[in-house]
Amino acid sequence: MSGLGDLSVEHNFVLLLRDADVVGAALREALEGASPQERPGLERAVALVESVAAGTDGRLRARWARDRLAAAGFTGDVAAVAAVKALRQAEPKLSLLAAAELQKDMLAHPE
Repeated sequence: MSGLGDLSVEHNFVLLLRDADVVGAALREALEGASPQERPGLERAVALVESVAAGTDGRLRARWARDRLAAAGFTGDVAAVAAVKALRQAEPKLSLLAAAELQKDMLAHPE
């Protein structure tokens, strides 16, 4: 799934969509009516969703950028110019500025 919308313009940003609160609410609702056998799994799922929801925007952008690079087969250093180039090739409508900002996010939030 691409993170960019309109394919006719270059983008200087990546829009983050956070829906972990919706997923968390659905899991908590399921937990209320869960059987004793289902509870441990649902409790673990709620904890995972809450930990992901606590992530910063920079961390989420870094993960998105790493996912794009991995999908493109890039295995080099994310600090290299080649990473920005690979990111822009993976997402052709991503501007140079946006790709450079995503690179900064990846460097600020190593895996």
